Parts: sequence; structure tokens; C-alpha cells
Amino acid sequence: QVQLVESGGGFVQPGGSLRISCAADVSISRLKVMGWYRQGPGQERHLVALILEDGMIKYADSVKGRFTMSGDNAKNTMYLQMNNLKPEDTGVYYCYAVEIDEYWGQGTQVTVSS
Repeated sequence: QVQLVESGGGFVQPGGSLRISCAADVSISRLKVMGWYRQGPGQERHLVALILEDGMIKYADSVKGRFTMSGDNAKNTMYLQMNNLKPEDTGVYYCYAVEIDEYWGQGTQVTVSS
């Protein structure tokens, strides 16, 4: 069982930046996959960024060049740095991980609006 806790969401104006975090209760080096998904209002959950077991990071086309995913093994925490935020980035951001089973965090709300 892996527990994931997101934090750092909030309200930001278009063009602003925000960093959200996902703290795991296990060493993140054990996890085969970690990533972020977003669920906008009335929408399905979509992939934002994903780091695979080989270290390759995949980003959704809509966030390439603006979002950066990183991790801190010492803190068992994964981050998503979001720059030049747009209203369409609004949604609940969920942390996702795979060890053997899949795990989800509870989500953190990000709202981009003027």
C-alpha cells in the first residue's frame, strides 16, 4: 500500500506559476511510475506528466515547455513546476504512482483565472 498526499494547489492569475507536490510514504525510488493527471470541470482525468521506470518523462503536448516534473528522493516527494499557467490548466491535479498496484492521491485544486 502506497499513500500519496498532494499539496501546493491554489489560485493564480494567467501567466503565473505554481509548484505542486506529491509526498509518498515510501521511497519514490521504489516506484516504477510516477506522474500527474488533471481533471478539469466536467472533464475526464487526463495525463499531464509521467516519469517512467527508465527515467524518461512524458508530458502532455498542452504543457510541454511550461511544466517540469522533478523528484527529491531524500524527501520522497515529487513536484510539478507549472509556469505560464493558462485558464485551461484549471482542474484537480492528482498524483499517480505504480509500484505493483496503482495508487492515486486525493487531488489538489489549481485554479487559473483573472
